[in-house]
Amino acid sequence: MEKSAAVASLGQQSLLLPAWIKAALAANDRLKLCLTLLQAAVSQALSPQATPPDLSPEMAAAGLDAAWCRELPGSGRRDGEEVLLPALPELMAQLERDLGVMARPLLEPVSAGAAPLPADERERVAAWLACLADSHGTRVSTALLHQLSHGHRGAKKAHRSGTHAVLHGPDAGDSLHLLVMDLHKQLNLLAAGLCSELLDGAHVWQLRDEDRPRVQAFMRGLQRTRGLKFDHPGLDTAATSEADRLLIQNDIGTNDAHVLVIQVQAQCITLTYSDLHRARFAFFQAQLAALGAQWSAPQSRLSEGLNRGEAYLLGTASFQAQDEAQLLQQLEGLAARVVFLIDWNRARKRLQLFVGKAAALRVLEQAAAREVGHMGWLRAGGEQLLFSAMQAMGDQAFRVGERLDEVLGEAGATDFLLELLALCTQSLQAQQPRAQVADEARLLLARRLQLHAPEFDLLAEHAALCQSLAASLSEALSHRLSDEPEAAAKLARRAKLWEREADELVMAARERALRQPRWLAFARMIEKSDDAADALEECAYLVSLISEHHEGWNRKVRESLARLAEVVLQAAQEQVKALAIARHLSAASAATEHEAFIAASWGVLRAESECDQLLRQAKRCILAELSDAASLLLAHELAQQLERASDCLLNAAYALRELAFGKAGVRA
Repeated sequence: MEKSAAVASLGQQSLLLPAWIKAALAANDRLKLCLTLLQAAVSQALSPQATPPDLSPEMAAAGLDAAWCRELPGSGRRDGEEVLLPALPELMAQLERDLGVMARPLLEPVSAGAAPLPADERERVAAWLACLADSHGTRVSTALLHQLSHGHRGAKKAHRSGTHAVLHGPDAGDSLHLLVMDLHKQLNLLAAGLCSELLDGAHVWQLRDEDRPRVQAFMRGLQRTRGLKFDHPGLDTAATSEADRLLIQNDIGTNDAHVLVIQVQAQCITLTYSDLHRARFAFFQAQLAALGAQWSAPQSRLSEGLNRGEAYLLGTASFQAQDEAQLLQQLEGLAARVVFLIDWNRARKRLQLFVGKAAALRVLEQAAAREVGHMGWLRAGGEQLLFSAMQAMGDQAFRVGERLDEVLGEAGATDFLLELLALCTQSLQAQQPRAQVADEARLLLARRLQLHAPEFDLLAEHAALCQSLAASLSEALSHRLSDEPEAAAKLARRAKLWEREADELVMAARERALRQPRWLAFARMIEKSDDAADALEECAYLVSLISEHHEGWNRKVRESLARLAEVVLQAAQEQVKALAIARHLSAASAATEHEAFIAASWGVLRAESECDQLLRQAKRCILAELSDAASLLLAHELAQQLERASDCLLNAAYALRELAFGKAGVRA
């Protein structure tokens, strides 16, 4: 004897309702699958060159594995504007049966607390049951497909007109798809009201003893991150046992097309997931894959009126556990990830106002991995919170319309947004006022701007090029490169490339200065530094000429010029050091930092002063040792350009001194 019949014989009619609801939810899955099969068959008939979709995982999950179901997607044939579908009668019969099963708990409530459907809804169900029962024929028109599957409420009555066959009886603007969604909502409400037990927050009924720890594991994961949704609706969980499997359904949010159903059988977890947004689907795939899920190839679905007529995705993920302990761990882990789906797409779009698409996805992925989430940021003001913080920094930091990554760089902007999301979550969980969160966001951005200092990145890159030029010259003169024409020519070519890179940095600084006034001082400084780069590139060119005209050169001439180049290199190195220190200087900097900056700055000055003396010594040596006119001229010009490079480096050091003293809050 079936359990339901035994319960009825004892007079406990109310206990029949959980079983009815369980059957109704299974019928809901079959109804949606049948409509999907119908859409797939029509699409395949209209576009026979396309590959038929593989719906076998969905059919197996729904328990609908009849031969006509498996053959349906590829069995349609186009006949004019209609599609000939031999299995249409079986499909209509299945729709009628499952609609009756789905509506039964709502049409015949046997629980004292369950109210029946309103009269108009009961008539609506009756009309659809009647028209499905009276349906005959094997032809499907676009009008019939629309009447069965559209999701647009208030559809125009024009769909009833024309010569194509449609179902008569239901309201012209209604559809079977809309009815199924509405019944599903009512079933969820009914299920929540009849649960015989609340297990760690989950509504459960007819649960096997061995399934209780599994539901508790799922709820542990859900409760671990549940607070990250704040007051957003969603995450209600229902669970029941059916035969030898556990069924868990979670209400992710408020969207009808966003569904998550979990089946646990033996040591295997199977999750069915559908989503309107491809990017969010991929995000959830990655989240569960990190926990060991194996995903089937997601299938694209089309449903008129759903997702604005665009495709949505349906896929299954499976976890295979080695033992019960691992199974419980997997249930807890996947449940903890569900909260990050709520308002995910809204957060992604808001983040893309400040960074690119890829960076926005990385922020959401890392926020989920750190169990920080994005809802705190949205609740604290989202994009308006950040726009206000950027505006508070003034025109010196951000121009109107400038994105965050254009100022901080992609990596810097990504790191800042992660910090901001964590800050908002922690502050709202501590019930801080939003005005206080806004103040903290401004301070966080100010610290990030000070640490990032893109203008110093540009200066440091230019100074590094100057150091490379000086180092190459010093090495060339120390190793008698002037006697090797091929090596000297290679040095000149390499120096020219470095000098062009330095010019590009100057142009970038000038462009920034046109848009942001705070860059003016940095543009002027890099121009002074670029004079040194020009002089050093000219030196490399002169070395290549000297390699072709080095008559009369001897050890004394080479040593005098090599010594001069060595001290120019020292000046370039001190300038690089001074820039590295100046980047972090502020009024709150330690005295040792200020002292280190002064020492590096004076190192440039001392090097320039030494170059003045070495230039005079080199001139005496050149005049005394060289008699060939070309060699004399080239050696003298090389010495002059080396000393000029030291002068330019000193000018850049003075400009840096003014910037650094300004950051430290003192007058230069």
